[in-house]
Amino acid sequence: MNKALFWDLQGTLGGEAVASIEFFEAYPFSKEALKLAKHNGFKNIVITNQSRIGKGTLSVEAYERMVERILNYFNSNESLIDEFLCCPHQNKDNCECKKPKTGLIQLCTQKYNLQISDCFVIGDMGKNEIVMARNAGCKGILVLTGGGKGSLGEYRHTWLDYEADIITDNALE
Repeated sequence: MNKALFWDLQGTLGGEAVASIEFFEAYPFSKEALKLAKHNGFKNIVITNQSRIGKGTLSVEAYERMVERILNYFNSNESLIDEFLCCPHQNKDNCECKKPKTGLIQLCTQKYNLQISDCFVIGDMGKNEIVMARNAGCKGILVLTGGGKGSLGEYRHTWLDYEADIITDNALE
């Protein structure tokens, strides 16, 4: 298995795009989407920005409890999520792991010996996930859940020079 789907969490697999992870609830179709990817030979890797940790408004313990709850849900019958990675930094930290930077993708590419041209980034924020896909050298898919409709319309200028496939709200149902 040398290919992966890099999934955004909030606004893509569930919840509100910019809400705290503490309020995350999976979309009804998310488990089936992960299952479909897994059965087609993809690793499912979640990459999430959680700058609230860096700001001190979300504790690492609260974050870890939510990740455990999320993984228990998605991996209850079969292991659908292979890796769950987080950037806890703020923009001012200038790290290499905050989307749209590609540090976490590079880590996974090495760890799993991924062929990056066979990988996809799936997310609801063009300026984060779609730009990250371009920066990493893989394909980007914008979903219209979460902040996707706004990203496609009002915020399209933030990723204007990059083409992405657009998936509607019910395409995975």
